[in-house]
Amino acid sequence: MQSARAIDFSVGLFIMLGLGSVLFMVMQTLSAGQINAGDSYVLQARFDQIGDLKLRAPVALAGVTIGRVSKITVDPDEFRAVVELRIDAKIQNLPVDTYANIASKGLLGGKYIELSPGGDDEVLKDHDEIELTQSAILLENLISKYMFSSEPKSSE
Repeated sequence: MQSARAIDFSVGLFIMLGLGSVLFMVMQTLSAGQINAGDSYVLQARFDQIGDLKLRAPVALAGVTIGRVSKITVDPDEFRAVVELRIDAKIQNLPVDTYANIASKGLLGGKYIELSPGGDDEVLKDHDEIELTQSAILLENLISKYMFSSEPKSSE
């Protein structure tokens, strides 16, 4: 009887630790990298295809998160996605020829925006637009290109 009670206690403790760990990870994910409006500025970028880019997706520079995606809309005149980026105010010297690329965190991972600064002396200011962009590469498109555009091999 004492042995069954000890097993029940250890299983209960294990479940409580597991739930606590999951709660901790959720709280860290929700609060990680929050950038408030007071200590940031806004940039915009237009893309032909954003894939599964989501609100609050990271904006990275050299692999370091410097901001978040704060808004995604569609320009009704150009039929392009307009992505609003909220950038940390500590990063004030991004050149106007900065390049924005939608990248993947892994083969099945989520999307994020990677910024690559150019060499121009003029810098981006609040509410400026990043002109140089590359849309998301969709895995489905790559697979269909590979499958359906292969040329027949010659018998030589």
